[in-house]
Amino acid sequence: MLCLKSCPLLLASCFLFLASFKTASYKIAKLKYNGGGDWYANRTALPNLIDFCNQNLGTNISTEEGLVEVGSSDLYSYPFVYLTGHGNVIFTDQEAKNLRNYLIGGGFLHIDDNYGLDKFIRPQMKKVFPELDFVELPPNHPIFHQKFDFPNGLPKIHEHNGKRPQGFALIYKGRIVCFYDYECDLGNGWEDFGTYPDDTQEKRTQALKMGANLIQYALTQ
Repeated sequence: MLCLKSCPLLLASCFLFLASFKTASYKIAKLKYNGGGDWYANRTALPNLIDFCNQNLGTNISTEEGLVEVGSSDLYSYPFVYLTGHGNVIFTDQEAKNLRNYLIGGGFLHIDDNYGLDKFIRPQMKKVFPELDFVELPPNHPIFHQKFDFPNGLPKIHEHNGKRPQGFALIYKGRIVCFYDYECDLGNGWEDFGTYPDDTQEKRTQALKMGANLIQYALTQ
């Protein structure tokens, strides 16, 4: 996939091609980062989301999630990558540049605050896009109204501090390149039912539906 790295427009075209044909098979991946944070959290989340999307969106995403490091050229093989954790995140200059090139070339990053990530991820994403700030998306944004409708915006899935859930985005030249869910914890909701005893099946379904909206939006925006 190194040819895609050298041609961002081709990367974007390939991602849209994959999204347009149900017979295409592709992977989404969890992003591995340095700094000591638990990038490996939510072990059952992506496989469950993939199954839900394949059943409800008609996608044909590989049931085996990928794993990719921030600075790897393999990043360009995935149209959608997922970052989660509770602790520290560190991007080197090379990793920040690689992630930036991936995102402006057509890739999409979903950051899932698994509680405690906020103070670490914001300065690292500022290294990736120093000219951009996270903006909160309003409830009427199309990302909340794809296959599934969320009239009040991002749903509250897992309780931490009693704060309202917020969906933030980095928008590059009119396109969302990164969606960041804060005080929501979508990934917890994607995990096997019963992983978190206080989370109901209704909340889990909400989380999966919102995750499907993210996938659909990312591949078709």
